[in-house]
Amino acid sequence: MPPARPRLLYVTDLAYPARGRRYCDEDILLTSRLRDDFDLALCHPRDAAALMAAFDAVVVRNSGPVLAYQDVYDDFRRRAIADGTRVYNPLSGRADMAGKQYLLDLTAAGYPVIPTVDRADDLHLLPEAERYVVKPKLGADSIGLRIVPAAGLREPVDGDVPVDGDVLVDGDVLVQPCVDFTYEVSFYFVDHDFQYALYAPHTDRRWQLEPYEPTDDDLEFARRFIRWNVLGHGIQRVDACRAPGGELLLVELEDLNPYLSLDALDDARRDAFVAAMKASLHRFLAADS
Repeated sequence: MPPARPRLLYVTDLAYPARGRRYCDEDILLTSRLRDDFDLALCHPRDAAALMAAFDAVVVRNSGPVLAYQDVYDDFRRRAIADGTRVYNPLSGRADMAGKQYLLDLTAAGYPVIPTVDRADDLHLLPEAERYVVKPKLGADSIGLRIVPAAGLREPVDGDVPVDGDVLVDGDVLVQPCVDFTYEVSFYFVDHDFQYALYAPHTDRRWQLEPYEPTDDDLEFARRFIRWNVLGHGIQRVDACRAPGGELLLVELEDLNPYLSLDALDDARRDAFVAAMKASLHRFLAADS
């Protein structure tokens, strides 16, 4: 008999209504190619915990913001860790997988990130700006994001509530200066290996991505964050913006279920990414077997 092939449970929400994109197309493509190497089944994130024991590993892909099913996701994490279930990406990620605290940590450590604070006492540490971005600490996919004038940031007082659109900076939100960036660019990695970069040259059409050829300095910028996250296996996306001074600043380090925008690639780069993902999964399964 031929040797048994590894069994993967591929977690995705095929009906997730992404703005300007169809996540399901990406997962249909990836699963059609991964089946060359693996026995594979798809499931919704709400079903993963109940099904995962029958598989060699769980691959979390375009599963949508976990805020929509936080209790279910927390239960999945607890059970996977307790049972030693192999999850790709591994659940040890320090970035978006663990919330937005990393933006505060990286700011404090002096990394090239959009400066971020979460307390009124620290607002003076931010560069002066006419407008500020405010977003929930427990947020994703721009849910709850607001842009407010400087005068709209208020220090909380006992019993106080925000009025007239003001925002209380009380530890539950993140505050950043509103950067007038030239463009946004994303760097995509499998394990620690760079795969490709895409950017949105038109700020009013942020979902229309085009291939971007990074410089050596660009790649070193992105690799600093990949090294910081210390994930030995998995797919990560480093999102950055080109600031007015020409430098890159981190916007987000996505290590849970980064959308890959594979439709923006030519066939050669798309094939190369799929090959890298297959090789990574084989290494991941072999390392944990």
